[in-house]
Amino acid sequence: MRILITALVSLLPLLAEAASPPPKTEKAIVAGGCFWCTESDMEKIPGVISAVSGYIGGTVAKPTYEQVSSGRTGHTEAVEVTFDPTKISYAQLVEKFWPTIDPTVQNQQFCDHGPQYRSGIYPLNDAQMQVAEASKAALVKSARVPNVYTEIVRADTFWPAEAYHQDYYKTNSLKYKYYRYGCGRDARLEEIWGAAKK
Repeated sequence: MRILITALVSLLPLLAEAASPPPKTEKAIVAGGCFWCTESDMEKIPGVISAVSGYIGGTVAKPTYEQVSSGRTGHTEAVEVTFDPTKISYAQLVEKFWPTIDPTVQNQQFCDHGPQYRSGIYPLNDAQMQVAEASKAALVKSARVPNVYTEIVRADTFWPAEAYHQDYYKTNSLKYKYYRYGCGRDARLEEIWGAAKK
């Protein structure tokens, strides 16, 4: 009997852990041009659990990369970010997103041109909308950048991109680094944001 009680007592922490709910997570959707780059930048932020490349804002269901890259579906390349709100708030995430993009241009980011590469923040609820709009207003008021073309639109369906796009910066790191450098992304970010982007 004593052995049985000891065994049960030793199992209590495991049972409590199994019964406790999983940690709460939240999602955010942002677009910053090439989704490989945005995914990479977002996953480097402490408190971010994962980022998924995909498409948002268009008129075609389940769009393919070929359809979106044609610029005729209305989608933009975007990233769905899953984060731990006990480690980073949505407001903090938005503040860290700005220095990863060039908000001064419309329908393009760096070497990628067309509406499918427009920058944007896509709130999932009213609270996120208020935060995003306030953050953009503060950036405009600061006059740090001459114009802010980044759109803020309530999120509609987010369509995950094809599997080969996910974690591209990890699975094809040399090609990714060559693309990012050749596109001049980091040089332009340094020019706009300086030390703030670090």
